[in-house]
Amino acid sequence: MLELASLTAGYDRHTPVFRDVSLTVAPGEAVGLLGPSGCGKSTLARVAALLHRPDGGDVTVDGRTVRGWRHRAPRELRTAIGVVFQQPRLSADPRLTLRDLIAEPLRATGRRAEGPARTAELAHRVGLTDDLLSRRPHEVSDGQLQRACLARALVLRPRWLVCDEMTAMLDASTTAALVAAVEEYRDEHGAGLLAVSHDRVLLDRWCDRTVHWASLTRAPAFATAPMKGS
Repeated sequence: MLELASLTAGYDRHTPVFRDVSLTVAPGEAVGLLGPSGCGKSTLARVAALLHRPDGGDVTVDGRTVRGWRHRAPRELRTAIGVVFQQPRLSADPRLTLRDLIAEPLRATGRRAEGPARTAELAHRVGLTDDLLSRRPHEVSDGQLQRACLARALVLRPRWLVCDEMTAMLDASTTAALVAAVEEYRDEHGAGLLAVSHDRVLLDRWCDRTVHWASLTRAPAFATAPMKGS
């Protein structure tokens, strides 16, 4: 179970983005989080992905309460969660080829030897041809780069996926391809999914259930949320 319990989080303790938010995702379940831009849902996604420390509340992953965040989180918890962000160009190292981008988590966890086979497998899964793998981010489209970012999120075989507006900048055909790749992976591995979006139609078609942000918060988010697309 991925459990977010009574979370309060922000970037300034005096002006939190949200207060007292709780949400659970069961193994194998796809939960959609629906809300307008600026409401705080991207901040919640970063907390769920162990990338941002909340000011209060608990995050529990597979029965284990999280005590460290980002690189201070235990490796077994960090690698249990794969995350895809809205803007691939902000989350991709421009110096890396797409091949190296996909394999980056394997190198970081001492599993470099798995890189060639795993990269080839995932490139095929997300629809990247061999010629694209040798290109760098500035040499490919946003859709092609987001395919590589999804492959990177899957490379360590995570048990949980957090997709934060993953398809917001993409055309309909690329959106369909990426959702299909996520669902294929989930069918094979039983992974749970938290999908964040402002698109109700997408979430209703993709997820087992959709939760509206307004139903999670007892108090409205502050208007001065400091992060774009939150």
